[in-house]
Amino acid sequence: MFEFFFKYPLSVFSKGQLVLLGSWPRWVLVLAILAAAVGLAVFLLKPKAHFTKALQGYRRVALWALDWALLALLLLLLWQPAISVTALKQNQNIIAVVVDDSRSMGLKDTGQSRQQEAVHLLEGGLLKDLQSHYQVRVYRLGASVDRIDALSQLTAQQSATQIGRGLQQLADEAATLPIGAIVLVSDGADNAGGIDLKTMTELQRRRLPVNTIGFGKTELASDVELDGFEVSNKALEGSRLEAQVTIRQNGFGGKRTHLNLSGGGKVLASRDIVFSGTGKQVETLEFSAGASGVKSLEVRLDPLPGEQNLENNKLTRVLLVTSGKHRVLYVEGEPRWEYKFLRRAVDDDPAISVVSMLRTTQNKIYRQGISNPEELAEGFPSKPEDLFEYEGIILGSVEEAFFTAGQAQAIKDFVDRRGGGLLFLAGRSSLSDGGYNVAPFADLLPVQLPQRKDTFQRNFVAAELTDAGKRSLLCRIEDDAEKSNRHWDILPYLANYQDMGIPKPGAVVLANVDVGGKRLPLLVTENYGRGRSGVFATSGSWRWRMQQPLGDVSQETFWRQLLRWVVGATPTRVVASTPDENLEDEGNVALRAEVRDQQYQPASDAQVEAKIINPDGSSETVALHPDPLTAGVYAADWQALKSGSYVAEVSARQGDKILGKDALTFRREDGQAENFHREQNKELLRKLAEQTGGRYYAPGDAKALTKEISFSEAGITGRETKEIWDMPAVFLLVLGLKSTEWLLRRRWGVV
Repeated sequence: MFEFFFKYPLSVFSKGQLVLLGSWPRWVLVLAILAAAVGLAVFLLKPKAHFTKALQGYRRVALWALDWALLALLLLLLWQPAISVTALKQNQNIIAVVVDDSRSMGLKDTGQSRQQEAVHLLEGGLLKDLQSHYQVRVYRLGASVDRIDALSQLTAQQSATQIGRGLQQLADEAATLPIGAIVLVSDGADNAGGIDLKTMTELQRRRLPVNTIGFGKTELASDVELDGFEVSNKALEGSRLEAQVTIRQNGFGGKRTHLNLSGGGKVLASRDIVFSGTGKQVETLEFSAGASGVKSLEVRLDPLPGEQNLENNKLTRVLLVTSGKHRVLYVEGEPRWEYKFLRRAVDDDPAISVVSMLRTTQNKIYRQGISNPEELAEGFPSKPEDLFEYEGIILGSVEEAFFTAGQAQAIKDFVDRRGGGLLFLAGRSSLSDGGYNVAPFADLLPVQLPQRKDTFQRNFVAAELTDAGKRSLLCRIEDDAEKSNRHWDILPYLANYQDMGIPKPGAVVLANVDVGGKRLPLLVTENYGRGRSGVFATSGSWRWRMQQPLGDVSQETFWRQLLRWVVGATPTRVVASTPDENLEDEGNVALRAEVRDQQYQPASDAQVEAKIINPDGSSETVALHPDPLTAGVYAADWQALKSGSYVAEVSARQGDKILGKDALTFRREDGQAENFHREQNKELLRKLAEQTGGRYYAPGDAKALTKEISFSEAGITGRETKEIWDMPAVFLLVLGLKSTEWLLRRRWGVV
């Protein structure tokens, strides 16, 4: 329809430039148009008895505008307007036709598969039309592009679709071949997450347009798909974890099914879910990490009657559960029940070791949990490197003046630079009563302390969870979330509390106490620097153990959860990572390690290597090299050639001194990605075409491709001039302007 009115395809106007072929200067045209405007204005303003009364105000302006627009258009036509556009020279350029050959193209949205529809379109005249003007090369697309001699070689059996990699290959070929344009025939179901910036930039730099023809329905009926599975890839032994599962479904609103999480041959969590409606919903599963080791976690949805695709009902992730004790330094200023029951709560914890120093008299310290007689013999560590050997710190009822200025600064550096956890407990010499509303402790605290004393009160109060606390694993004292929340409602009263003041912006209040109808924060946490800090504003949680039945372990569970929060995210001197732990039909692994010295400053002179354990148990060692742009960062690229789970053990040393080590897991999945997102990704195909100067076509519109594909700036090109003065749209515009004027005059009685 556009071409009927405007003579040429839309791409001519979008890519071309307006030019005037007439020999007269342009300034003459401008002057003539201005003169016409003035002349018409004078003519209409001149008094005429037979229509002066009928044409007043806006009516004269309307007639003037219509007449001036008509004269301006006619004057413009005298200068012979045309469109100058760059076009491919016929028979000198290559058109790359790329046909998606992945398994998703074998789906049947109608009576034929998507690939059969694509082949029918190409063989039905499109390829022949292109071949009459250009050299045509046909490629099949899977994990890469491969040239084929005939469409009969397509099988729709490729296990992956990586559009970005295929286009990058063609962009590289365009450096030596006159590729004028690319035609991508696909459903857009890309397994690599879309087109990366590097590929898109290269296509734009070469001005290589990608025209896309999309096949397949944009929404599959009667299907349920696991769209995401988010879970920590590393955890402490015995920790409680949370998995978030994103589900997409269409056609099963209101239906019920079962969601299972398994690992190591055991069901770790499961529950029934009800689909709320078409679209996405997120479900949460909580489970125990269990014993140490590398574990494959699989989340699975039970199939529903009538479901079209059952292969997208499961996802797998890898979890590394670490063993060993994580040491917490507990400083207590006076003997009290909270000290005793806190230590007792974690005595049998496989992941937590509490090293404590208790001030029994003014000049006497009682040490427990020390690893050797010299540990803490001189009191609280005075050197940062000695304090940094711990992963968490608890400050009980001990006044701020107990610490020297150097020790106080070391505590701040422990949280900020080392990334450790710091927990303040209530007490007669804690928080405001202990003078902690001064730097650097005032900076570390997640609250603004009251500017007064006597904030520690001995009254009976009940603890109650906030909404954030009900969702937090830190406050989970039962396996089931609802049971845990109900259990908090019946916990014994606390015998004391401390007013900690006002939570800072960004702090999270997990629990409150009700004091005479006024709610005061009880448990508050906040991230600070690389670490985190928190306040538990009571020293009476020991009553949760003494005032409950013998078998009740809520107090022990709470403290184990809280101390795991204190130490769980504390980094070692070596922190290993990779941008993507889940590789789909892709083997490239970017290994990265952040290395720090004993004072947790970036170490730029370390020797770093990774021992990678393959799925079959074999191993190899890879050296990581310094990143020239970031001090203390080391990197290497490695190829995971086989599918399965991998473990990379990264270690660093300075000369003969071992700085530390860390481990990470990643997993390669081959042939699974094609089972997901099998509907047409029209948005990806449309954006790819728009951003490269091409156009997206539905199969029914693809016949216009042959005319429009020639207007490209890639390959071997020349400039073409397209006259537009004789467009039907121009004639209709002239007719419309004059007809509008006549109708208005007749209505106003001045014909």
